[in-house]
Amino acid sequence: MKKTTFSLAMTFAVFALSANLKAQINTDNHTVTISVPEVALVDIEPKATKNITLGFTAPTEAGNAVTPTAANSTLWLNYSSIKSVAEPTRTVSVRVNPIIDGIDIHLTAAAATGSGGGSVGNPAAQLTLSTTDQTIISGIGSAYTGNGAGNGHNLTYALAAGGGSGSVAIYDNLQAVAATVATVTYTISDN
Repeated sequence: MKKTTFSLAMTFAVFALSANLKAQINTDNHTVTISVPEVALVDIEPKATKNITLGFTAPTEAGNAVTPTAANSTLWLNYSSIKSVAEPTRTVSVRVNPIIDGIDIHLTAAAATGSGGGSVGNPAAQLTLSTTDQTIISGIGSAYTGNGAGNGHNLTYALAAGGGSGSVAIYDNLQAVAATVATVTYTISDN
């Protein structure tokens, strides 16, 4: 019985000591200043091979039109965005310069995929590029797509000769040329 009494007395002593220590603890604090930069970056990947070549194939039978080469889906649109308080979303617009007579350049952006996160944007339906900015991705919040091929929005470029249903280009404006370079420009901006 004494052994039990001694243990019980020891337990009360530990609680008393513990309560006494808690009464002596003081608190302190400090501030943490946090800053988050506004970010709006866009690029086309892969950087080393982002210049593409498209063209037309001559018909082998009289009476047939030239046919466009296969569409190109090798490029990816990457972006990083930290929105501002004043502008809750951003867009990516696209334009081409110059317009090549008799040819439409069609551009389609797929839904974002890869290792990104946040509020990535929504792609528009297929666009026919013009010298005027057109929205290709809308509703971008604070987000990042991931960097490099396989991340972001896969881009598909396709050519069409004018004269088809719904086409803006006019077939009789086509002229034989060895190579004509058109520059496609992407811009990320606040709405």
